Amino acid sequence: MSLAFEQHGRAALHLAHAASLAPSPHNSQPWFFVEEGHDHGFEIHADRERRLALTDPGGRETVIACGAALFNVRMAVRNLGFRPAVDLLPEFGNPAYLARVGFAAHAPATLDEALMAGAMAHRHTHRGPFGAERVAEELLDDLRQHARAEGADLQVVVDVDQLDRLADLVRTAEETHRADRGHTAEIAGCVGPAGVPAEACLYHPDCVQLAARDYLGLVRQFAVPPQKWVSRTGTVVVLTTRYDTRADWLRAGQALQRVLLYAEAHGVRAAFHTQPLEVPAVRTEVRTGVAFGRYPQLILRLGHTNQTWATPRRGPAETLLHSDTPVR
Repeated sequence: MSLAFEQHGRAALHLAHAASLAPSPHNSQPWFFVEEGHDHGFEIHADRERRLALTDPGGRETVIACGAALFNVRMAVRNLGFRPAVDLLPEFGNPAYLARVGFAAHAPATLDEALMAGAMAHRHTHRGPFGAERVAEELLDDLRQHARAEGADLQVVVDVDQLDRLADLVRTAEETHRADRGHTAEIAGCVGPAGVPAEACLYHPDCVQLAARDYLGLVRQFAVPPQKWVSRTGTVVVLTTRYDTRADWLRAGQALQRVLLYAEAHGVRAAFHTQPLEVPAVRTEVRTGVAFGRYPQLILRLGHTNQTWATPRRGPAETLLHSDTPVR
């Protein structure tokens, strides 16, 4: 029996593995988990030491990532045949302790839950152009419903003028980041064996309508992309919440992962373009000019692609603690 199994229950290891498959800013994986013992409960904590200080100074994206991990835990509990009992922000005065998940009544997983649980290991972030096939309207309607089920709204940006405006705001924020040496160093430091795979970043960041992160400094070598595929941008969506509290960020993370997993189960992947949400003034413009006054939490492109690069994940040995271990 491995040391991990000696130290932790099988259910806790199952939940920690599922949680670790969630998306996070540049694969920073800013979380750790606590097992309460005898599979009584599973805690999700934000890991301040893994937060990207310049990309995410307020910790909003860290909390969203932990919300996505929480949704994976919920699906893993359902896959074990139980209903999850979730308590958000359970400890007043400890903002890093984001959620506790327990096991409630027995109940078989629904078809959608089984599909989403099965999609966890296959979901990966895409960087670059999508294929020519459009995302089906029926699927987009389903994704809207899944976002609403988590207390968020998924807005599909179809108006040409609105899409152009959003693209301009993404460009403005991305150029702000590219001009900041500290920020470019932080982004470049995320590429490597433990972070974002370098082979996933080889497309020029300006090759589609929405500017992407310039992980490898390609813009310094090629100011203009060798080829641009505006028609392969994909479907642009904005995930929003009514308010902008820590609880809303957790809801946004759960809605995000629910959307991503359901999309993955139906052959659709996502690319992230959250740069304008990292610049306060630009985020305000997105809120007032694109999101109809709601708080934008994520900007995504959705589409079809056969390309995939598996990103490394930390295992339970690195992320899972006992309840009697001092929480950092």
